[in-house]
Amino acid sequence: MKLQARVYEPDDCGNGHFMMTVEEQEEFNHLMAPLAGDPRVLRMRQYIQHGRVTTYDHCLAVARTSYELNLRLHLHAHVGELLRAAFLHDYFLYDWHTRGDHLHGYHHPGIAAGNADRDFHLTKRERGCIETHMWPLTLFHMPSSKEAWIITLADKICSTRETLTKRRMTPETVLHKGV
Repeated sequence: MKLQARVYEPDDCGNGHFMMTVEEQEEFNHLMAPLAGDPRVLRMRQYIQHGRVTTYDHCLAVARTSYELNLRLHLHAHVGELLRAAFLHDYFLYDWHTRGDHLHGYHHPGIAAGNADRDFHLTKRERGCIETHMWPLTLFHMPSSKEAWIITLADKICSTRETLTKRRMTPETVLHKGV
């Protein structure tokens, strides 16, 4: 499947992306293509994660940031498992703003891991990455692999950028949303 070019613009997770070489971008696209185009994963486009950013776009930004951190910091993580876990880390498939007991931050890693394992048969490492990505909020579920630490950091970077930069009020949002 050919991925949409806009998905991989350097600015998707803010202005802090490293410039990827053509080869790195091609590898990233190649590794992401099977999951990024899967109809089950595409359901994440229905849900807003932070500000106006969909869960799909957030997960893609976390995958890209994880890939870049691994490359630039020479961490030598297992790239396949890193990207699968990063892209599925919020595969909970519901609107967390309206569903549940307002403890989504604590519960969704287990829900996402269960959904991802059911649909994509995770490795033990991938499941661990997803289950621990909310650390330190989930104090006793601490990352235990290099890949899990990278995803945890990438998620914090992207979530912060999305929350701070994508919520800006514009005349259009005020007029069309009635804010």
